[in-house]
Amino acid sequence: MNLLAISSETWTITILGWLIVFAALLFLVGIFLLIPKIIKLATKRALHKKTRHVGSVPAEDEMMLTGEMNAAISMALYLYFDEIHDDESNIITIKEVKRRYSPWSSKLYGMNNMNFPR
Repeated sequence: MNLLAISSETWTITILGWLIVFAALLFLVGIFLLIPKIIKLATKRALHKKTRHVGSVPAEDEMMLTGEMNAAISMALYLYFDEIHDDESNIITIKEVKRRYSPWSSKLYGMNNMNFPR
């Protein structure tokens, strides 16, 4: 492959494309790293509004949920939403429907007659 035969426009488009892709990836990484911080800040503000009259804001360690707590919450939600669903009989009934013959459904009439003269 002769790299000197590639025009400068091709190199420009290639490098610009790579830069756009990497810039988009860096932007997405920044967004994904920023979202948990925003959620934590919003939770802290909501807790501060609720506990303003009662007491102080809980410490950072008190706001963290452990894996066991997350598992218990998710199991409770699963059981709650499972009870909401209707119980079904799980019986499938298939009835055979007899239809009378119709020339519209016949494949035979849809074929072309190719009677070539001999």
